[in-house]
Amino acid sequence: MRLMLATAASLAAIALGSCESLTSRPKPQPSPVEVVTTKADAWLRIASAADRGRIDRVASAWVDGLAEARVGTGREAIAEEGDLLKPAAALARPAPTPGSYRCRLITLGRLAGKGPRFEKYKPFFCYIEVEDDLFTIVKQTGSQRPAGRLWEDDIATRLVFLGTLALGSEEEARAYGDDPKRDMAGIFERVGPFRWRLVIPYPQDGAKLDIFELTPVADQPAS
Repeated sequence: MRLMLATAASLAAIALGSCESLTSRPKPQPSPVEVVTTKADAWLRIASAADRGRIDRVASAWVDGLAEARVGTGREAIAEEGDLLKPAAALARPAPTPGSYRCRLITLGRLAGKGPRFEKYKPFFCYIEVEDDLFTIVKQTGSQRPAGRLWEDDIATRLVFLGTLALGSEEEARAYGDDPKRDMAGIFERVGPFRWRLVIPYPQDGAKLDIFELTPVADQPAS
């Protein structure tokens, strides 16, 4: 009987010691939360809420703009443009090469009021260069001259454009964000060999969609 009591007491002491050792051990600390960064983070930090919304709705801008533009003679004109006006035509490797480009603008649809639902404008010249590791686009001729930068995005077939508009005799465009009424936002895609497009959804000119076509030229005529 004494032996059994001693054995029980010994087991109780061992168990108590084990519990104390477990409770006295430091609790494991959770590992720090890993901060996941994406390519889109850079432009998302700069873009206004309104412009982020426009870029998010680029697919609906295509649907609405093309639907309006196909009314009347627009259907044939759209077909003539080929992949330029096909929403799903974007190809891999959207980054352009620096240099001079022949550019032209096509507008689709209208947000409100009267106006053409499909309109082409005369070609002009623009220039692409690299500044601070980012591509920049500058329209060099005309009374309204878009200018801005191209940012990498998580969607591999596109770059994101954030820019603004220079007017009249202004020598330089204002920085993005300085005047929200002149800000522009869109996506830049390659749609063929040596053929790119800059798509501006719901631009401030009242259209549903502005599409700039860019094709490189060897020599740009003097303005």
